[in-house]
Amino acid sequence: MACDGIVRAGLGERYTGAVLRVERAGAAVFERAYGRLAAAPDDGDVEITTRFDLASLTKVFVSTLALIAVDERRLALDEPLVAWFPDWRGTAHEPISLRMLLAHISGMQSGADYRVLTFENVERFARECPLVARPGERVIYSDIGFIVLGELLARCYERSLGRLANGFAAHLGLEATAYRPRNDDPATFPATEEDNWRGRVRGSVHDEKAHLMNGVAGHAGLFGTARDVAKLAEAYLGVLHGRGGDVVSPALALEAIVEHGADPVLRRGLGWALKTSDENSCGALMTQATFGHTGFTGTVVWADPIRDLSVVLLTNAVYYGRRDLRDLRAAVCDAAVREFG
Repeated sequence: MACDGIVRAGLGERYTGAVLRVERAGAAVFERAYGRLAAAPDDGDVEITTRFDLASLTKVFVSTLALIAVDERRLALDEPLVAWFPDWRGTAHEPISLRMLLAHISGMQSGADYRVLTFENVERFARECPLVARPGERVIYSDIGFIVLGELLARCYERSLGRLANGFAAHLGLEATAYRPRNDDPATFPATEEDNWRGRVRGSVHDEKAHLMNGVAGHAGLFGTARDVAKLAEAYLGVLHGRGGDVVSPALALEAIVEHGADPVLRRGLGWALKTSDENSCGALMTQATFGHTGFTGTVVWADPIRDLSVVLLTNAVYYGRRDLRDLRAAVCDAAVREFG
């Protein structure tokens, strides 16, 4: 089945709406919007300009900000971060470096239940919570580490992460990516999960930790379009094919998409996840050099440097519950390789 048919088949069961964008050699070869913003009869249609809750795709935008800071010599990949977090001095956190945060090898725990965090300062909790492994020891995919990364960038630039993201969006020419789309009608956003705490979430961040942080966090919170996500992937993919280098320096872009954290499920680059096996959500046909990321709400991007191909699929899959979307994502990527790769 073609990738278009696979996405259509998921409507009304896996998600209410979606946008699929496929690029080859830095140009769109397929882009289509599907379905509706929610399941109610009066909900509008999804368009290619619809902004989805990107969830953990936020991490690759924020990690790119961190690499820009390295290019500007504001930060160094391998220096311990105690200069920015002096309360780490003399603790188990002291050896943690920027590279460790980006590669999820800092030893920080994966996350925390929002009910534990409700009356906490989330940034302070992230900085101070006990490590669950020695820094550099192993991969632990960590929202907590990226919350710390967001605070690091705010301290480094002496401005809020939200303002930094806005400046980055303008620099990269992103059309619609931002935190906290509060001035827009919530009905123009795809609805996400119904929960007992907030009701049906729509137009505000789905992730509970980011919600407690006023919608701005290093691990989640950005809303954006498929075109914008593809543009970020192209900032790295294009470097390998002579088209990039104006966002992150070529040397750092190349370093970001190779292994810095070994793992049997998903190897880790700097911010990016790397294909480890054919069981990953990029499918069997994308090559071993493929890099990308997934988002809990139902979003994904994968880019194959060998084929010079990227696939972005944005959905609101959590609308129907917290089901794994790996099979559908893999099927779309395999079909995109057959059609366009």
